[in-house]
Amino acid sequence: MADSIQPQKHIHFIGMGGIGMSALALILAERGHSVSGSDRKLTPAMQALESKALVLFESQLSNNFAQLGVRGIEAPLVVVSTAIPDTNPELIEARRLDLTIWHRSDLLAWLIEQQPAIAVAGSHGKTTTSTVVTTLLATVGEDPTAVIGGVVPCYGSNGHTGSGRLLVAEADESDGSLVKFKASLGIITNLELDHTDHYRNLDDLIETMKTFGRGCERLLINQDDPILKEHFQADACWSVQHFETADYAALPVQLDGDRTIANYYEQGRQVGRITLPLPGLHNLSNVVAAIAACRMEGVPLDALLSALTELRSPGRRFDFRGEWQDRQVVDDYAHHPSEVQATLTMAQLMVQSGRSPLPRTPQRLVAVFQPHRYSRTQEFLNAFAQALLSADALILAPIYGAGEQPIEGINSELLARSIRLIDPNQPVFVASTMQELTGLVKQHSRPDDLILAMGAGDVNSLWERLSEERIGGEASCSPAIAA
Repeated sequence: MADSIQPQKHIHFIGMGGIGMSALALILAERGHSVSGSDRKLTPAMQALESKALVLFESQLSNNFAQLGVRGIEAPLVVVSTAIPDTNPELIEARRLDLTIWHRSDLLAWLIEQQPAIAVAGSHGKTTTSTVVTTLLATVGEDPTAVIGGVVPCYGSNGHTGSGRLLVAEADESDGSLVKFKASLGIITNLELDHTDHYRNLDDLIETMKTFGRGCERLLINQDDPILKEHFQADACWSVQHFETADYAALPVQLDGDRTIANYYEQGRQVGRITLPLPGLHNLSNVVAAIAACRMEGVPLDALLSALTELRSPGRRFDFRGEWQDRQVVDDYAHHPSEVQATLTMAQLMVQSGRSPLPRTPQRLVAVFQPHRYSRTQEFLNAFAQALLSADALILAPIYGAGEQPIEGINSELLARSIRLIDPNQPVFVASTMQELTGLVKQHSRPDDLILAMGAGDVNSLWERLSEERIGGEASCSPAIAA
């Protein structure tokens, strides 16, 4: 990686529309750098950057660099992510022009080196934990710089240039590039095999995360995670299961559909009781990790406990989109079996407890799940089938390939058959297209349902599809849940 970015250097992002790339572009623009970017279409993330007067291209063509040249921009620093293939015309042209090319992780590593940084890693909960760290620091007046893989509610953005001492970054492990980050404090939320397109096995993932941990000045880990407990040495740990041996802990007293009440401990001693506006045991763990990180950075406990009322989930994490024909629609990024199970457990808690952060307490849970990547579906087929059983009804979208080539025989119908083998009575329906998916949601849901769309692909368009039909004035569909 280059030592630095000169203030006068122009930076061009290939694939700026991604959630991680757009955050970096925003921060560099706010710090006074000249920035441009491209993507295959003008995404919402790119539209949010238009106010920064950036040069945006709605295509990834080789002549984008010539157009920059017309504007007097020569020899820009080019930034790409792992999602950009070697066959990308813009990347091919950048190499032909012998331009300096950085991976997005190189740029984030450079930002992390500029100031004390908290880097949040782990298989699950990274976005929520980094969002909570950011929110707590912002609420107590620390105003951190933030580079997050989701929209932070208190900023309304995935990137923020703060005036405070700290930077908070989400450290994505999917391609192993987080080993470049040299944070002052590293957090690992948990470890579980995923991204099998990159990692050969669990040991490969563990070694990568150990390298990340060794690169941080201090390391904070989740003591409840068996892999972390067995394989990692850390400066501090947290728990939501026990307090005797954890540096920071919160033991739940009450788990409701709209809140969590827990006794909070530090160094084995109860020092308070906390009430979180985020339901679910997994969210309690995320919040305790964030509190622990802030405490390790010297933030007073009283200030943090007062700030807990300001917590909100990041975008696409149990994100309430609106109501359609008396059904409440929620969007969630869950795309791994453990994430799916945690999200469904939280949703069922809302149904069963009669308490919910939604406008109305739902009476039934209809899960709409889109498998993400053929390789992940193949690897975790049985785990997905088991995790999805807790929905009252289940509708499966076609697999979102995310650039992968299809694997013969691996499809949503196979997942449906696996579910029926476990529970023949589980209502499960399979869509062959996204248009058909919308029709199945109409057919197999009813008023007072919670329609929970889960996945990392374009299943998040479900709300827009339903909204268009609502605006079009379609009559309410009749309920038809299959046994």
